[in-house]
Amino acid sequence: MEALGPKIRKQRRRLGLTLDELSGRASISKPYLSLIETGRVANPPSDEKLQRLEQTLGFATGELLTQAHLQRTPRDLRAMLEKMLSQSHANGDDGKPLDLGAAYFSGTLHRLADGPNGKIERPAGSPVPIINRPATGYPNDFTDLSYPRQAAQEYVSCPDIPDAEAFAIRVHGDAMTPRYREHDIVIFAPSLSARSGDDCFIHFTTGRTTFNRIFVETEAGNHAPIIRLQPRNEKHRPTLVKRNQIAGLYRAVYRYQRVDMEEKI
Repeated sequence: MEALGPKIRKQRRRLGLTLDELSGRASISKPYLSLIETGRVANPPSDEKLQRLEQTLGFATGELLTQAHLQRTPRDLRAMLEKMLSQSHANGDDGKPLDLGAAYFSGTLHRLADGPNGKIERPAGSPVPIINRPATGYPNDFTDLSYPRQAAQEYVSCPDIPDAEAFAIRVHGDAMTPRYREHDIVIFAPSLSARSGDDCFIHFTTGRTTFNRIFVETEAGNHAPIIRLQPRNEKHRPTLVKRNQIAGLYRAVYRYQRVDMEEKI
């Protein structure tokens, strides 16, 4: 099965489109398109971006999405599916054994999974993607609720999370101490409304992100709401931003904190 990036590049070139032209038509930045085509992104693009690429490049509906979903499947689940496929002795039209990709696209894998012997036991709890890594900081391509499921390199289990779109981050720096420490994992639920006084993951329209406590205020003579970003660490100063500069406010709902074994009780 051809990789997603080269497949997109080949189709773009076949249509005689430059990266600039594809960027404009699909509303995806040129640098990010280049990363996709050359396979330098760790995870597939969001479903929304893939759908725009399908329409712009003339792929069959769902063709890129299906391939991306297979690519996002965790390794342990892929291994289980490959074993199930091997045990079924499923063959293609030419009589040769099907690989996982071919079985997925042909629908064979779905039929096996839905069959009487194909029930797959799902893990307990809800896996929540951790979308930032200590080495790279916050993600640059995080776009509201379209962060692709099963695309992160790390997950945390949270049995009681009320939101299928929940995501998590690792805390960096000391701006939110003493309540949150370096490397704590905080889970956010986009389905819950952010209230004044909540700790929130803030996604700006520029793509920048941060983690702060928020307070909704108004300026004298201005009816537009102002958001005060208030670090919990008193050494850090608050920041005032206009509400229309913020693309998303995501409320913190859970925190995982490492127990410091050196701390004296």
